[in-house]
Amino acid sequence: MNKSILVGVLTGGITAFFVSAGVLFFGQSYFIPTSQNLEEIDSEMQNEFVEKVSDVRNVDGIYSEEDLIVGAVEKSNSAVVSIVIEKDVPVIFGNQANSTQRREVGGGSGFIVSEDGFVVTNKHVVDDEDAEYIVFVGLDEYPAEVIAKDPFNDIAILKIETEEEMPYLEFGDSEELKLGQTVIAIGNPLLEFANSVSVGVVSGLSRSIIAGDGYGNSEQLESLIQTDAAINPGNSGGPLLNSRGEVIGVNVAVASGENIGFSLPGNVVKKVVDSVKGNGRIIRPFLGVRYFPVTERLQEANNLDVDYGVLLIKGDDPEALAVVPGSPADKAGLEENDIILEIDGEKLEEDVSFARLIASKTVGEVVELKVLHDGKEKIVEVILEEFDED
Repeated sequence: MNKSILVGVLTGGITAFFVSAGVLFFGQSYFIPTSQNLEEIDSEMQNEFVEKVSDVRNVDGIYSEEDLIVGAVEKSNSAVVSIVIEKDVPVIFGNQANSTQRREVGGGSGFIVSEDGFVVTNKHVVDDEDAEYIVFVGLDEYPAEVIAKDPFNDIAILKIETEEEMPYLEFGDSEELKLGQTVIAIGNPLLEFANSVSVGVVSGLSRSIIAGDGYGNSEQLESLIQTDAAINPGNSGGPLLNSRGEVIGVNVAVASGENIGFSLPGNVVKKVVDSVKGNGRIIRPFLGVRYFPVTERLQEANNLDVDYGVLLIKGDDPEALAVVPGSPADKAGLEENDIILEIDGEKLEEDVSFARLIASKTVGEVVELKVLHDGKEKIVEVILEEFDED
């Protein structure tokens, strides 16, 4: 049964409602033999992995879980950064503000993803258009420009100007994550303790939350990784790593006092990074529908024919139509109260995210939708277009 738990996005003061819950226990330490017995691992990854952790190998040639964690942290730590938010704020004398002064007003975490200085963090960390952002790499500080913001996934890409080759992290495959797998969070908790490390496990996959900033704004985030690795306000935007030191998530929210944290999947973030590096902007496919997931409860309450899929439904705002006029969905003939049951043959059940499936497609791709319209199933082909933020 789904539960609702109050959670907060990691810069503090931001709340969310946890839609699906799950808890696992910490597994036993595991062991990996030396390189001659790692034949099933890709040879390039194997050589890099052995090189990175060779200095922490046990005398008997066996790597314990602790050794792997130490090696992963040593490999990754230099590319994890702290982000400081600076802004001109009024200086009050008596009852009047006579001048302004540049002050630090907040911050978060991030990590470098290229040697020329591209940095990943959360969108909500750098959402203030009037602020300036400073990235600290160790003790060195760099002014940063916000290059792109992803309004759907709470991701932002920054760029620091440097002639040096920066240390950077590489992405692992977040689709390969397993429940109980060891994960490592690195970040700047409470904006005081830079590059703090915590370790936990993958406690759940494909979680959904509705996150708010405490000022009436909220957004839904889907397909999140749930972990019990300790993350705190200020960790937002920092990496969640596997035991090879690869990024498999970006920390975004935490249930305060519940030892439940959430991370955006690494594969989703990597797609955004690749788009920005290759095109200078985020290019994402667009279908053009407003929807609500169909559940057994929704089926019973509304006398629907099915208990899965997504129901196309308008919002409270008169302009928030179920199908965006002129969108690919509109051109394909989708209508309010239609239920999309499948995308390219994949059934939209509770653990299958509609948004994730669309985001995994490319602009110009033809997708096949199975749709329930007026009680009858039909197949609809839609050509996805590029999302226009304007």
